[in-house]
Amino acid sequence: MSLPGQGLSTRPLHFIWICDCSGSMSVNGKIQTLNTAIREAIPLMQKEANENPNAQVLVRALKFSDGAQWHIGQPTPVDIFKWTDLTTDGVTDMGKALSMVAEQLKMPPMTDRALPPVLVLISDGQPTDDFSSGLRQLMELPWGKKAVRIAIAVGGDADRETLQKFIGHSEIQPLQADSPDALVKRIKWVSTVVLKAASSPVSQPNQPNSGGGNIPIPVVPPIVINSASDVW
Repeated sequence: MSLPGQGLSTRPLHFIWICDCSGSMSVNGKIQTLNTAIREAIPLMQKEANENPNAQVLVRALKFSDGAQWHIGQPTPVDIFKWTDLTTDGVTDMGKALSMVAEQLKMPPMTDRALPPVLVLISDGQPTDDFSSGLRQLMELPWGKKAVRIAIAVGGDADRETLQKFIGHSEIQPLQADSPDALVKRIKWVSTVVLKAASSPVSQPNQPNSGGGNIPIPVVPPIVINSASDVW
């Protein structure tokens, strides 16, 4: 008979950044802020992972513009994860990005021992390809449905309706980031609070799935913009 808590340690938790690298992300320093924010978030992620022995946090990143490609393709233990700066060019092939994530959520390479993956989609615009097809491929997979899907809308031109479809849960809204400070705070929140919730014992995959991931997402703190000149 299995003892309570047995087998919980070192269960893989895949954390994937899905980053918009279209040309518009070069405007007003958006991509530089994104790079800085993720780099600053890594030590916070490492701290959360070290404090929770239930999961082995594996991080990677996918970028999309003209098509999509893995920016950091190898699932990397968070304690040795290093960020390489993203650059911008082209359009917003978000559908292709989701289809590539879907390929990685099939079994294999995923295993039934994994915790629900965390998918963080960051975008400042509208998809320029078949977003619906990419989302459908993702949601046809058990791990796509069970994934904790979070979206960050960068600036006022971000397609919040599309990001809401990605989340797929009426009670979880896209996180709005209308300034450099807001984007940094949103990324740090996802990297700590959401990661902590996803790696806790309550996030076991045999729990009922609630559409936007099967873990309770904490309340998102409000962000006050101090200067109108900083608004994207």
